[in-house]
Amino acid sequence: MKYKLLGRSGLKVSELCLGTMGFGTEAGWGADRDTSFAIMDAYANAGGNFLDTANIYKLGTSEKIIGDYISNHDRDHFVVATKYTLKDNITNPNASGNNRKNMMRSVEASLKRLNTDYIDLFYLHIWDDITPIDEVLRGMDDLVKQGKINYIAVSDTPAWVVAQGNTMAELMGWSRFVALQVEYSLIARTPERELIPMAKHFGMTVTPWAPLGGGVLTGKYLRGEQGRIKPESKRLNDRAVAITRAVVEIANELGTSPGNVALKWTMQQGFSSIPIVGATKLSQLEDNLKTVDVTLSDEQLKRLDAASAIELGFPGEFFREEGVRTNVFGGFYDRVEKRD
Repeated sequence: MKYKLLGRSGLKVSELCLGTMGFGTEAGWGADRDTSFAIMDAYANAGGNFLDTANIYKLGTSEKIIGDYISNHDRDHFVVATKYTLKDNITNPNASGNNRKNMMRSVEASLKRLNTDYIDLFYLHIWDDITPIDEVLRGMDDLVKQGKINYIAVSDTPAWVVAQGNTMAELMGWSRFVALQVEYSLIARTPERELIPMAKHFGMTVTPWAPLGGGVLTGKYLRGEQGRIKPESKRLNDRAVAITRAVVEIANELGTSPGNVALKWTMQQGFSSIPIVGATKLSQLEDNLKTVDVTLSDEQLKRLDAASAIELGFPGEFFREEGVRTNVFGGFYDRVEKRD
């Protein structure tokens, strides 16, 4: 396993992040404690140090399992990321959302479940569209100053909100978001319209969730295997099937698994990206770990792009029009260096 810098920070994290949403057996699925420990053992033995969880995952069991594990290992080796926003009860109107009160109560509960004095990376989980972004950032910065969290991040939030927040944080001298977690995969590329360009501009690392499209891109549904995705899901429509077939074809060329191809695609898109690989079985993690030894050629990347391309809409498509480029660059478009 190699290590990447998380956003503009000096924090070193492994190139694959272990997703632990399935640690626990609540709701009739997931990995029990022993299996979860075995998965974390295999991940750590491969050099992995980046664990992703949330207060709500398996009703808090995910955090408890991680807490039990890191308590018996080198806590400082692991970069533990958790999140706040989502409800942990339905009797208190402030037990959910982005507000400061929920943030403070949530982080204290997470610290207890994780059995640790500090959280390495703390995410806003989902934007509630009512809490001012300055309230969020000031609260997170206070937690950094208190030593309860080290870095802050944001998930599932509009690009303009994140941009406003990071700009305000820079002006105020507050901690800035270093990572952006969004759904991103070959079958979910809409973050390329606004979110990913924004992340690149602010030097944020993207941590894609569902990089395998809920398991679709492993090819198991093409093989007739069953999963948790409902038949009417967009992840199983004609477009998704065509994309998956392209993934399987390239996997066969490389002698690797379709999952490895799909994961590697998210890592070779020209921006800092660390996919979150979830696992409820040791065999799933073992296959995902092989991704680090896979390299997609330029030709294979072009084929995957062609199979999965989306319309950028306005203004993305507008900027690509030849007439617009001619007028904006005065005929020098191909001779002017572009920013990454």
